[in-house]
Amino acid sequence: QVQLMESGGGSVQAGGSLRLSCAASGYTVRSTCMGWFRQAPEKEREGVATINPSGAAWYADTVKGRFTISQDSANNTLYLQMNSLKPEDTAMYYCAADTRSTFRCGSRGPAAYNQWGQGTQVTVSS
Repeated sequence: QVQLMESGGGSVQAGGSLRLSCAASGYTVRSTCMGWFRQAPEKEREGVATINPSGAAWYADTVKGRFTISQDSANNTLYLQMNSLKPEDTAMYYCAADTRSTFRCGSRGPAAYNQWGQGTQVTVSS
């Protein structure tokens, strides 16, 4: 049974940094597409960053240059380093895996991802 558990969320001021972690069990990081998604109140869930088994990453335009996705095989964990945070980054952040695909990880939306964590809240104040 696949389990994804996020951690690292919290409250920070604008300009600050956070690193989100997604610990996987029953699933091997780097085996298929993985990604980070977020959902703000009254908004649809959107892709933030995805990564394929080879390490090729995709980023939403709104986070390019500020966020970095990475995967650690030794710890079987996916990370999202978030720098220069803005109030508009405030949302619930979810880790997800598409256990059926290994390519074009960023070109498909949240509906393509079939395994999800419970989420971790990120709040950025101005």
